[in-house]
Amino acid sequence: MSTTRLAAEAVELLQNLIRFDTSNPPGNEMPAAQFVAHILRQNGLEPTVIETAPGRGNVIARLKGTGAAAPLLLYSHLDVVPVEREKWSVDPFGGVIKDGYVYGRGALDMKGIGAMQLAVFLALARAKTPLARDIIFAMTADEETSANQGIGILVEKYPELLRAEYALSEFGGFSLHLAGKTFYPVQTAEKGTCWMRLRAKGRPGHASVPHNDNAVIHLGRALAKLQTAQTPMHLTQTARGYLLALADGLGGGLAARLRALANAGKAAPREVEAMWNDRELVASGLRDELYAITHNTFTPTGLRAGKATNVIPAEADAVIDCRTLPGCDANVIKAELMAALGDAANKVEIIVDSESPPLEFNPDTSLFDLIRKTITRADPGAIPMPYMLTGATDAKHMAKLGTICYGFSPMKFAAGERFTDLVHGHDERVAIDSLGWGVEVLRDVVEKFCA
Repeated sequence: MSTTRLAAEAVELLQNLIRFDTSNPPGNEMPAAQFVAHILRQNGLEPTVIETAPGRGNVIARLKGTGAAAPLLLYSHLDVVPVEREKWSVDPFGGVIKDGYVYGRGALDMKGIGAMQLAVFLALARAKTPLARDIIFAMTADEETSANQGIGILVEKYPELLRAEYALSEFGGFSLHLAGKTFYPVQTAEKGTCWMRLRAKGRPGHASVPHNDNAVIHLGRALAKLQTAQTPMHLTQTARGYLLALADGLGGGLAARLRALANAGKAAPREVEAMWNDRELVASGLRDELYAITHNTFTPTGLRAGKATNVIPAEADAVIDCRTLPGCDANVIKAELMAALGDAANKVEIIVDSESPPLEFNPDTSLFDLIRKTITRADPGAIPMPYMLTGATDAKHMAKLGTICYGFSPMKFAAGERFTDLVHGHDERVAIDSLGWGVEVLRDVVEKFCA
């Protein structure tokens, strides 16, 4: 296993970053931010460290260019999700190297990505690479919760520190192996969130005398309807590009089915429903993900009703995690939810608790074209493609500054490994070879785009 100097530095940086326990809550990212700032100062740079809330550390630095072109931002978050230590085979905050992998919480989400970005940033600084664009580097707090104690505050209070034409961050650029072919999804869109409650009301009373106006029963019927509901299909630019790229790469009968879905706007609703239930599509393992990037989704995640076993409650609530596609908002999703509930909608109230917007960025840009060419040069025969994340990232904050945000954190996984299986999991880890390949690809893209 050969390792370049750049790759070795990315591994060492990752190990050190993992050793800061930044589990969120509470986050406590300031020690990690100060560590990164110290490294930047050692390399002749002048970082800015900002505490957006007590203990919530953020670090920003800049390599100056001529200004002939607008800046590029490399950004990541320092916080990580909590761990169940007893279920790990190693110390989750030890930065342990074992069997060719770096283990630890954040190895993938997203201290590994931050380490690659920092290694590239430092390498370009040391080389005094002539730049047409400024390169901004940022590691921020509080991405893993909705408390907004990190980049959201920076965008609001210190926009000029972060303002850029383009930005690169999570998730995308990792290899996906299907039917002997290798794809590289590069994130150009992400779904929005709309957290709702279904509230059913009924007649309270003693549980020993049942009746037909029971709030719990009303809610149960509504949820049963939701489980089997067919909601409208929406084809965004990103989803269509993803479907067609998969079709081009996979070929055969499955390709025809994927192309049919990409052109489903011309089909009758029953034909579209039949496409989703196609045996070969279901067997491919792609159906659920493809459905999620072409539909607004409704997932019940919590229930609350009653305080005593012998009392029929007057109200019953279900928490619904809704994910909205680009072009849709709370009004659209409420209408689709009402239609999905059918007659059961008469017995429930829909309450919107919070909403964040979906995002979609045009892949027809010089940066995306460079990413595509760099990946195919680094992994001949691979197929880069636009991709929609069904979750959410800090891009929702950067988009407020008019920044075009791509999820590009290149990593080359072995066949059988899936990024989504390791993120947030026990024994989260990244292969040293994968990190090394990715940091070299990232440097190529950043240097060529900004030089």
